[in-house]
Amino acid sequence: MNISIDFDKCCGAGQCVLAAPDVFDQRDDDGVVVLLHPRPSAEQEENVRQAAALCPAAVIKVEQ
Repeated sequence: MNISIDFDKCCGAGQCVLAAPDVFDQRDDDGVVVLLHPRPSAEQEENVRQAAALCPAAVIKVEQ
């Protein structure tokens, strides 16, 4: 699994962090997403897909 993020479009809602806290975080100053693990483990894949689905700005792209 590969994850890509359009950081310029992130609105800082934080849904990704709630869905996959081991993979995503947010910058303290503006809340923009931080990708902690661009290639997460197999155990984290479902949470990452959920994070992408929940993102209100649709900035998270997941590829196999």
